[in-house]
Amino acid sequence: MRRAPGFAASVAEVAVDPKTGKVLLTRLLTVQDVGTAINPLLIEGQMEGGATQSAGMALWEEITYVEGVPANPSLLDYRMPTAGDVPAHETVIVEAPGGDGPYGAKLVGEPPIVPPLAAIANAIVDAIGKRVCDLPITPERVWRALAADGDEREQR
Repeated sequence: MRRAPGFAASVAEVAVDPKTGKVLLTRLLTVQDVGTAINPLLIEGQMEGGATQSAGMALWEEITYVEGVPANPSLLDYRMPTAGDVPAHETVIVEAPGGDGPYGAKLVGEPPIVPPLAAIANAIVDAIGKRVCDLPITPERVWRALAADGDEREQR
């Protein structure tokens, strides 16, 4: 049995308002080795979906609690990314056939959810010169990191 793990990489660009800490995701590129691309349009959709989920974890999604009770228990209150929050995705499909998949196809769907979060966090560091260590990277957390003296890492 020849296993063929999935690989993906991402590049993100952001704009940060230093007065408010608001982060605007301006570019998101996802690259994935899919083995043989049996259905490229479907693969691009899977890549975009995973990258969008990761962007949500990076910038918006958080369960908040008040005295141990969730303050945002429904989808009406829980902030998830919308089409207006995420730029048009750029996807690159890399075909390196191998493994046990049909016709040399590899895993799609899961690998693209991992790298965008780190790419977004690192783009924010590049933009403001300081790292926010807690997720999601909210405007308040960015503002606090900018206001912190000295250390490049956010004061907790």
